[in-house]
Amino acid sequence: MAGEKPDRPRRAPVSRGELRSAARLAAVQALYQMEIAAKGLNEVFAEFESFWMGREIEGDQYKPAESKLFRAIVEGVLGEQIGIDRKVDELLADGWPLKRIEAIMRAVLRAGAYELMHRPDTPVRVAISEYVDIASAFLERDEVGMINAVLDRLAKEARAEELARPARS
Repeated sequence: MAGEKPDRPRRAPVSRGELRSAARLAAVQALYQMEIAAKGLNEVFAEFESFWMGREIEGDQYKPAESKLFRAIVEGVLGEQIGIDRKVDELLADGWPLKRIEAIMRAVLRAGAYELMHRPDTPVRVAISEYVDIASAFLERDEVGMINAVLDRLAKEARAEELARPARS
């Protein structure tokens, strides 16, 4: 009929895992933006939750994200940043302190380290895999390998008990 709007294509339901993955990606992007653009916490939360997560921007569709996890990671990294940075510095290759690596690498390492050190509800293998996947979207293979190695070493220290248990299939 004239004047009726065509049906919009329906999106497939988003799983909890996809919502959590999108939250981790948004958290890394928010941490990066906070460092590069010197944006404050409330400004970043408002921007990401209102304009990025679950929205289409310039033809790119951003997945919906679990806002609670997004906020927890960003706030957690900021609240624990001194300890996280010290630990990551210890685990980085000699001559490559955290302050010398790219801002996006710092954001990935900080978010991954936060989950490994302070979020026992996130399985180790999930945390490492998710942050390596995020790194792969922005960084070269060698840098992704370094992030994988640092997070793996951190997991062996922070969550050795969990890693000793056999993986569930």
